[in-house]
Amino acid sequence: MWFLFALSTFLMWGIADLFYKKGNVENEKYSHLKTSIFVGLVMGITAILTIIIKGIDYDFRNILIYLPVSLMYILSMVLGYFGLRYLELSVSSPIQNASGAVTAILLIIVLKEIPDTLSIIAICVITVGVILLGVFEKKKEDDYEKTENKKYKIGFIAFLFPIFYCIIDSLGTFFDGIYLDDIETTPLINVTEETFEDVANISYELTFLIVAVFLFIFVRLIKREKIELPKQKDRLLAAIFETAGQFTYVYALSGNGIVAAPVIASYCVCSAILARIFLKEKLTVPQYLAVSLVVIGIIILGIVEGMDEASIDAITRLIYMK
Repeated sequence: MWFLFALSTFLMWGIADLFYKKGNVENEKYSHLKTSIFVGLVMGITAILTIIIKGIDYDFRNILIYLPVSLMYILSMVLGYFGLRYLELSVSSPIQNASGAVTAILLIIVLKEIPDTLSIIAICVITVGVILLGVFEKKKEDDYEKTENKKYKIGFIAFLFPIFYCIIDSLGTFFDGIYLDDIETTPLINVTEETFEDVANISYELTFLIVAVFLFIFVRLIKREKIELPKQKDRLLAAIFETAGQFTYVYALSGNGIVAAPVIASYCVCSAILARIFLKEKLTVPQYLAVSLVVIGIIILGIVEGMDEASIDAITRLIYMK
């Protein structure tokens, strides 16, 4: 069953990316904020259902306690939606998925933790891939410098947004590690071993719901933008698939993590395939090669995540021929 859950997460998040791209249209100024509203709405409903169905004695003070982590995740997602207005999904998704590499770099800088050889190789591969994608995107912008097409004029600037997503999301993961490292040291209150992660996730989802309410007030009441429900299908579907993928993700990693982790980590491959089929996206050969480097690095990190220390040490010895 764990493999079916891993495959489901791979597909769910890949499909969510497709609808995120369709929902964040270039000529709609606040499309990224409208997407955030629907994601917050679906997550908020999910949080409330989790509390009711699992019978969790949730202390709402945890919303404030977990706020630094929640805001990192939410801000990264909003920035990612904005970048999708002008950037191909085939480029954006792999960069955003590289957040694991940035988290590892943060661990080196802040906690002085040196990762294993495989992780270092993966970080280097991802970094090279992202740098090359930036170079190719800048070249594309230069080639279209005189065009009136805003998409190409803002191309390199838009390229920075998935990088911002990657960095800020990594900060969220880094802070998450502090909050969820040990139940004895966590600042979260009224938690048990069984509800530990649920409380953190509920706090994040309820925070997203609160942010969605403020965004709705800003977009609908202050900016007088219409939010016609029949036209929100793509944004609503993106939110539903995102949340469904989060549900199957937990069960996938509870099985054979060494296989499930790289399958899930490579969901950007699914995003790229769907973008090619349904959005007719076409990248240059150098761009495809750079994207491939990022994906390979992500898969290596995913494999390492699912391995125990003994297996990692054995592969490290093999690399150094020891």
